[in-house]
Amino acid sequence: MQAMILAAGFGTRLLPYTGFRPKPLFPLLNKPLLLLTIEHLQKAGFDHIVVNCHHLRAQIADLLQGRQGVVVQEEDVILGTGGGLRLAVQSLRDEPVLVTNGDIYHTVDLRFVYESHCRDTVPVTLVMHDFPRFNTVSVQDDRVVGFDGGQGLLAFTGLHVLDPEILTALPLLQPASIIDLYRRLLLENKTIRCLRADGCYWTDMGTLEDYLSLHAGLLTGTVPWWPELGPYPGSSFYLAPETHCSSTVHMQDWVCAGRAAIGNDVRLARVVLWDGATVKDGSCLQDALIVQV
Repeated sequence: MQAMILAAGFGTRLLPYTGFRPKPLFPLLNKPLLLLTIEHLQKAGFDHIVVNCHHLRAQIADLLQGRQGVVVQEEDVILGTGGGLRLAVQSLRDEPVLVTNGDIYHTVDLRFVYESHCRDTVPVTLVMHDFPRFNTVSVQDDRVVGFDGGQGLLAFTGLHVLDPEILTALPLLQPASIIDLYRRLLLENKTIRCLRADGCYWTDMGTLEDYLSLHAGLLTGTVPWWPELGPYPGSSFYLAPETHCSSTVHMQDWVCAGRAAIGNDVRLARVVLWDGATVKDGSCLQDALIVQV
């Protein structure tokens, strides 16, 4: 089985943090989400994974250099979801490819999705769910009928399986949207299957609030735990062994800290500290991502 992770975007809603780190490399419990996603795919049986990158692409390329079963596709210009997939055809095998956004965390059974697509005779399968914040895709009788509102609205999870040959309809090395290609398929009376995943957990890391909320859910036990994250800590305070933390630090609700230095008389509540962060003596921080203080 093969997959592609879309990891080339700018992540503008997460500025200023995406100004120096691409969103797929944001750490989730101190481990880059991109690495977690790759390991999650490999555990499900995907032995060939393409990762595209553009924004701050050297960071992604360096992280994945030499990683078995992973091909890094560096893009000099931003090609969009369709353009990135079109370029990847040269690296894909002659079999369906599962595509996932590089900024989502979920409990969808990826092997089931892939094998379900392979049992059908449609060119595309989209994994959908009822998520009112993003419900824009019109579905009827387990088939997608439109992408711009209407009846039977559901949300696209960013997970889909497609037959690579449909991508050759897109121009090579030119920006394109995969959703525009799917619109064209509908106009040609091609079938796009909807595979519903309503019972699964799903979130993206599109905003700072989403990023912090995902940490909150994991550390308080309300969000399912990927095995790739390691052993469950049994505490809502998750500190790397290298964290320098004085005995006068007071933590509330939940805290995640990487290799950070936390000063004296500090109060932290619902905070993520990245590697290299320094929190000065007497600081009081809450509901925040701290890179350096």
